[in-house]
Amino acid sequence: MSKSKIKGKDLKKINYKSDRAKSLAINIINSDYKHLSKQNKLEILEAVLLNPKDYLEHPSLSKIAEELIGKVKTDRGTIYHFDCEEKPFAIYGKKHITQDTIRQMETAMQLPVSQYGALMPDAHVGYGLPIGGVLATKNAVLPYGVGLDIGCRMSLSIYDVPSEYIKRNSYQIKTALKEQTYFGIGKIEKHNLDHEVLERNEFNEIDILKQLKCKAQNQLGSSGSGNHFVEFGIIELTNNNVFKLKEGQYVGLLSHSGSRGLGAAIAGHYTKLAMQECMLPAGAKHLAWIDLHSEAGQEYWAAMNLAGDYAKACHDVIHYRLSKALGIKPVVNIENHHNFAWKECINDEELIVHRKGATPAAEGQMGIIPADMMNPGYIVSGTGNDMALNSASHGAGRRLSRKRAKDSFTGSELKKLLKQNKITLIGGGTEEAPMAYKNLEEVMASQNELINIEGKFYPQIVRMDKQ
Repeated sequence: MSKSKIKGKDLKKINYKSDRAKSLAINIINSDYKHLSKQNKLEILEAVLLNPKDYLEHPSLSKIAEELIGKVKTDRGTIYHFDCEEKPFAIYGKKHITQDTIRQMETAMQLPVSQYGALMPDAHVGYGLPIGGVLATKNAVLPYGVGLDIGCRMSLSIYDVPSEYIKRNSYQIKTALKEQTYFGIGKIEKHNLDHEVLERNEFNEIDILKQLKCKAQNQLGSSGSGNHFVEFGIIELTNNNVFKLKEGQYVGLLSHSGSRGLGAAIAGHYTKLAMQECMLPAGAKHLAWIDLHSEAGQEYWAAMNLAGDYAKACHDVIHYRLSKALGIKPVVNIENHHNFAWKECINDEELIVHRKGATPAAEGQMGIIPADMMNPGYIVSGTGNDMALNSASHGAGRRLSRKRAKDSFTGSELKKLLKQNKITLIGGGTEEAPMAYKNLEEVMASQNELINIEGKFYPQIVRMDKQ
């Protein structure tokens, strides 16, 4: 009998790789098929290895098949195990990215639903997918691959007025920023506004959104805390720019914010659902996904798109208010969002592309890549780089966490630095000090093949939440 027993070395010869799969196979085959010859046992196990889906309903071999496929169904949900198979991904500006960030992306690439990935040069560690991570999946959406601040975006208005306008009207601009912008977690807008986004059917059709409509109405036109801002600055446009404007300097209004409490509540609700249904190994639980074809998947997709449109509406209101208060009209508006998922065709297959803190950069697609409250950012157009999944960085990227920045710099140091560089800051704090961020010039040099530079934006008067 002992001669017919299957051992680990026997399974290695027929290409069983996972230690867990080997252990299951040895226990099951030597117990349930103990009267068969060794050759017959190996033939059965090889058949399971080659076609595991055919054995998912088998009374005894199903556990081996589930392990080989990488998932085990239970009453509480589906347990997934990672493959040992390595799926490569492109890294841009590797010297600017920590090993912890790269390892986090490697974990995301081990998901059974992952197909392609890329890391942008501003990447740093986040929850689930790294900030600056791009992940393409098949028929699956990861709520934490999108992030908490769904549809967070940049919006830039260009005004055809001389750049001297900012210096001559600095008092009026500061007054408008103080009176017409609202910041912070839970901050409620003083004057409720009507907007077509609030009339969307999703607010009546999806349970979680029914509960959030009032919050969305109250916070319309407001901005978040942290690194969110509204600022006036000077724009320099290159010759032959895509806007057909003369080369030279213009006044610009740039805002950065997302979908406020609406997006955060959507993210929290569907992340909880995903983690209940999709149970992943320790250290990867925030990468839980929802099948896009399921009811929850369809709901999340609709809610995510609504949150993205709501974020755009907030920016539109902010820009309208400030333009009206100052009596100036924009000639161009550019905007792009991140913390979102798109259906895109890659190698003739529709996949879900998550860009968590990454700028969409398809060929000719416009975008804004800011630096920090002091240094200039860039107006760019995408080149449509396939290896980068048509993406670019969404900023300079953090060098220090907010806590480390707060512990490292004083308010007086920040004020002195900003005064030396002739930057006016309303609100803000040391968590967002320029020194907490990577050097955007170095980041930009690492993504020449991903974007074309169309112009620069120099911050002058910056409004942020009080820290």
